[in-house]
Amino acid sequence: MTHDMPNIDADSLHPIDAARLTLAGEPDHAPRILMLYGSMRERSFSRLLTQEAARVLRNFGAQVRIFDPAGLPLVDDASENHHKVQELRELSLWSEAQVWCSPERHGAMTGLMKTQIDWLPLAPIGGFRPTQGRTLALMQVCGGSQSFNTLNQMRILGRWMRMIVIPNQSSVAKAFLEFDDDDRMKPSPYYNRMVDVMEELMKFTLLTRGRADYLTDRYSERVESAEAVSARVNQASA
Repeated sequence: MTHDMPNIDADSLHPIDAARLTLAGEPDHAPRILMLYGSMRERSFSRLLTQEAARVLRNFGAQVRIFDPAGLPLVDDASENHHKVQELRELSLWSEAQVWCSPERHGAMTGLMKTQIDWLPLAPIGGFRPTQGRTLALMQVCGGSQSFNTLNQMRILGRWMRMIVIPNQSSVAKAFLEFDDDDRMKPSPYYNRMVDVMEELMKFTLLTRGRADYLTDRYSERVESAEAVSARVNQASA
């Protein structure tokens, strides 16, 4: 058993070799990963899948925090100073990578999932954007046959939020059959795919986090910033 993961074949789960992915002088702390899930049901399969993935990430050496969305207000129904909004934004600023996991409801992500994303602004908070440059892994759970609608929607949102969305993704069909009475995920190809996605997220995070600011540095924003500075200086000297 590997760190409370009975489904894992320890011989096949290789440690992440950071030396092959990073350069000297780059960050060497454990990757900081924020996880969001999209249902508050008492037995939420998106939460259970998130918790299962968190075990894998911790085994790979990541720092993991899971946001509890209970009590998060609808966008525009409360101030951004609401304590749950502040908690979510602070976690996003803390993170270097994120995992979004939503059920598919009426062919789409849940309102709860979208609300969490909508509370994360594109504009900087204290000089830092809460999502730009972070790597992102996507997962969804289905009540019936396998679908990718929610994954496709979240992939669009991730790009819109200026995140580095990794290629791999996880969609678990008939999720109610994939967890045992102890709320642990059963061994299956779905479980193995989830491990694949978390492994890929770790690699992409190590590969990009020391370079994220440079990778997302944009000509259009540099021009706009220069124009803004010029306008301010000219106004002050007028």
